[in-house]
Amino acid sequence: MQQPIGQNDPVALAGAKESQYFDRKSARIKPNDVARHIVAFANAAGGKLAIGIEDNGEITGFGVDRAQNVEDFEQAALTFCSPVPNVRKERVPVVTASGRDDFILVLDVEASTDRVISRRGDRKVFLRQQDRSVELDREQVTALEYDKNQRRFEDEVVDRSSIDDVDPEVMARYKADIGTDLPDEQVLRSRGFLVDGHLTNAGVLIFAENPTRFIPCARVRVIRFDGDKMGTGRRLNIVKERTFDGPLPKAIEGAKAMISEQLREFQYLGDDGRFKVIPEYPEFAWFEGLVNAVTHRNYALGGDHIRVMMYDDRMEILSPGRLPSIVTLENMRRTRYSRNPVIARALVDMGWVRELNEGVQRIYDEMASFFLNEPIFEEPNDASVQLTLENSITSRVLRQFDTLEAAVGQDVMDGLNGYEIAAVQLAMGKGRVTTKELGERIEKGSSLCARTLKGLASMGILEWHGSSTHDPSQYYTLAK
Repeated sequence: MQQPIGQNDPVALAGAKESQYFDRKSARIKPNDVARHIVAFANAAGGKLAIGIEDNGEITGFGVDRAQNVEDFEQAALTFCSPVPNVRKERVPVVTASGRDDFILVLDVEASTDRVISRRGDRKVFLRQQDRSVELDREQVTALEYDKNQRRFEDEVVDRSSIDDVDPEVMARYKADIGTDLPDEQVLRSRGFLVDGHLTNAGVLIFAENPTRFIPCARVRVIRFDGDKMGTGRRLNIVKERTFDGPLPKAIEGAKAMISEQLREFQYLGDDGRFKVIPEYPEFAWFEGLVNAVTHRNYALGGDHIRVMMYDDRMEILSPGRLPSIVTLENMRRTRYSRNPVIARALVDMGWVRELNEGVQRIYDEMASFFLNEPIFEEPNDASVQLTLENSITSRVLRQFDTLEAAVGQDVMDGLNGYEIAAVQLAMGKGRVTTKELGERIEKGSSLCARTLKGLASMGILEWHGSSTHDPSQYYTLAK
């Protein structure tokens, strides 16, 4: 996983791989060309540019033939960028590859969170994508302006729309959720969804009976495949497919229902001789992924829609548009940012979205609690965000037992019977286990379950918690 480079260590800068956060250039490069990379870093998540190091990592410094003036590079942000981004500069002493005392120039470019930076003169806009500084076209620049709130796609008025386009059922539900009985038009106006008799883009997406009439890409497509690949032609292996293109609350509702219908339950034979049932995925993980895609996708980008693709071994949820400028694959678990705050607020009011930034981290936690592999977040083709959830029952059972053996010891596990293993599994997976919970798991009476738990406590595997043996809230945890 790419990480920003911290210290300005010449050896580290010469050996580092160029990435989302780092690039190096010879001192022979023209300062105007350096501006391309300053602009690209500023429009993305920031980065470090080392000048005086060749592309192959050779340190040549500023004493090399045809080197440009270092002062021109130091002033490049001021001279060639508009508006001027924040750039810290440092001349770092080095010994060049030829043994000469010299220096390199390190430019630390801060991310511009509220404005798009362009190169002065030609007004070109660049964005750092992996190890390249890519020029953006007009539509991509507009999308970047939306990301940085220079422009708000949500707030733009849709001239062809009116209050007659509003879905009365969604409107009634929204008014009930926010606790008002004011007229529809007054509610929409006060919340910024209706301006001069026309819906905004946010108003269309949340309330319009047919949003795709105005925003054709505003739909969710759910596809169930037979197998672990998508076939084509005669090998087309789609089992079921449906598109949800109504107002976002209804699209979420419909997609959730179909996904639930298509999910399977895995069965495996436990050590107690009984079949156990494990859901294919934790519900929170896939539903949060769906809601995030609907809430935070880039609706300004046409030509693509949200897709949920269900294979035998995984589920992929794809949302058009890259992550917003200050959010990266590396920091998304702890960084809160909403590309569509108006839409997010409405979905919060209607109970679909949590406003706190807990969703992504909890997806990781829920997958771990099911002994599944970590979720995979990617940006395929630098044009969308994809969440992949894997459901491998084999790896899940193996990981479950590996984790149990690590917690209580392989010798101990080998000496336990099926009921005892089930109790330890519950204690580990849920953090605690009660007599009732064990009974539900192994389908046995309370007396046997109580003896099993007490026996594990006497062996020092579990620890009992309660005020007395008759305490209705007593429970057991793994011994520390």
